[in-house]
Amino acid sequence: MARRSRLAPSRSFATSLATSFAASLLASVFFLPLDVRSAPAADGPLVVARAMDVNSLDPARAYCDTCQIYLSAVYATLLTLAPDNQTIIPMLAKSWEVSPDVTTFTFHLDPAATFSDGSPVTAQDVKWSLERLKNIKGGPAYLMDSLKSIEAKDPATVVITTETPNSEFLGILAAPYTGIINAKLAAANGANANADAATSDASDTWFLAHSAGAGPFVLESYTADDALRLARNDKYWGKKPGVPGVVLKQTADAVTQAQMLQSGTADIAMQIDPDTAKTVSVPDATFKSVPSFNFVYAAISPAAKGAPVPLTSDVRQAIALALDYKGAIDFTVGGEGKEQSSAIPNGYPGTKDLPAPVTNVEKAKELLAKAGHPDGFAMELEFPAMNVYGVDLSLLAQKVQQDLGKVGIKLSLKPVPFTVWISDINDPGTPFALGFFAPDYFGSAQYVQYFGMLPDMPWANRAGVGKQPGLDGKEQLALYHKALAATDVPAQEAAYRDLALKMIDDKIILPLVSPNLILAYRNDVSGVRYSACCNLPLGEIEKK
Repeated sequence: MARRSRLAPSRSFATSLATSFAASLLASVFFLPLDVRSAPAADGPLVVARAMDVNSLDPARAYCDTCQIYLSAVYATLLTLAPDNQTIIPMLAKSWEVSPDVTTFTFHLDPAATFSDGSPVTAQDVKWSLERLKNIKGGPAYLMDSLKSIEAKDPATVVITTETPNSEFLGILAAPYTGIINAKLAAANGANANADAATSDASDTWFLAHSAGAGPFVLESYTADDALRLARNDKYWGKKPGVPGVVLKQTADAVTQAQMLQSGTADIAMQIDPDTAKTVSVPDATFKSVPSFNFVYAAISPAAKGAPVPLTSDVRQAIALALDYKGAIDFTVGGEGKEQSSAIPNGYPGTKDLPAPVTNVEKAKELLAKAGHPDGFAMELEFPAMNVYGVDLSLLAQKVQQDLGKVGIKLSLKPVPFTVWISDINDPGTPFALGFFAPDYFGSAQYVQYFGMLPDMPWANRAGVGKQPGLDGKEQLALYHKALAATDVPAQEAAYRDLALKMIDDKIILPLVSPNLILAYRNDVSGVRYSACCNLPLGEIEKK
């Protein structure tokens, strides 16, 4: 199964400033003379300040946080995710049926659905778009891993068949990367869905300047490291957007984003961290802390060539017991976060009432002595030198270093550029590392695939599944197929819970912080919410 590199470097915020420095800088910024404050007109575009991370604007190639926001605004999907972040609801498909064996999915398209040029969305467009997503082999191509065939039965009916049962396929079809493209328009500009599309498709540059979707907005322009501009799709077949356009403005750090929010030059600031939020005073703006599905973790790779000692189950258990999970949340995000039990995030199927992570320094010392390391050992902790979801990984690394020092494990810290980190964890392998993850859709399979001990999956390969004692992968693979074949929610929940418990026992992935997300927006803006599939649904936002 082809699997994407989930940890895109663009998933970061700029390095956070120390709280004291932020406070002094904000003091000088937030009390500007009134004559230099230039709030945008109420009938002007919605301005969103964020550190942008665009790698492409092609639905089959784009893979980043900003990409989620853009694609869900410009391209419509067959299905979407309700505001509860769990319920699948209609979008392009007004209704659908699923076969009893969860391998055949029949969708009936809404006859009102049209692309931005006024042409109807057809079953052939759906077939072309999803086959292209698979064949381009870009970052989000893994979403179509189970795809067997797509048949356009008639212009309004499409039948999708998967190779094996896939109870998460409906959730996958709500991911913005599965947005349906105007096939005729894109094909006329170099796009194709052929089996060799990864090398023969020549449309990536065209997509940077044009859009071909059925969403509430269209692409107006994109300038790298500056702004991504959207205009309202006047031919949108659904509820018209509440703003005439959107400007996603490149803004590297939280302090500058907060400045723009205070001065009125931005309506929404997307990456305000908890520390910065506590230092600012903006009476006409809202700062709301909400739980997210993002998390930061430590990872142990027994198969890494540079492991200083055998990273056996006892050693991994000792490392896990030495970590101060609550302290990590307090230290990095000022308590604005949650503990997370497994590599499946809180609130996803299978995570209800999982045992909380435990800190027990004395037990950790006993396990290290049992493993033959009564005095501990020295080891390197490698991590991307970046700030993700409001968590400064350098600060977190210092906390981990302090915790493990209490049991005799002497960590040396190795911050590296993300590109170096992602290369190192694959070859030669990194014995101990920090990483991060955010969802592509609502469904637990993506986490089991990436983090579970399944043959040929990323962290299973790094851990040495099938080669290390206790990591044979067979049990988890069976549970994984059981979860995907489940035909009811209780059965699916039970299978994913068993998988979560097994992943906890393996102690390969140790979740450390699930940070809250700060929603920061001016009070004349409404409809701002966090979406597990789409990040920030722009089509729902209005401005007075």
